[in-house]
Amino acid sequence: MTAKQEITELLERLPDETTLEDIQYHLYVREKVQRGLRDADEGRTITQEEAEKRMSKWLNISTNSAQI
Repeated sequence: MTAKQEITELLERLPDETTLEDIQYHLYVREKVQRGLRDADEGRTITQEEAEKRMSKWLNISTNSAQI
């Protein structure tokens, strides 16, 4: 299916009163999900443990800088 066909199908599923902002949001989410699925298929993932470890470091940096 072409990108144009996919977008047409998406638009047909949305209600007539959908705003441009709603459409942009749906396109954004769709692209992020597809990118995540591609990354997973290509082995570009990390474990839950590694994600928690990275977030912990990030949160510690944010917390420390907010206290300064």
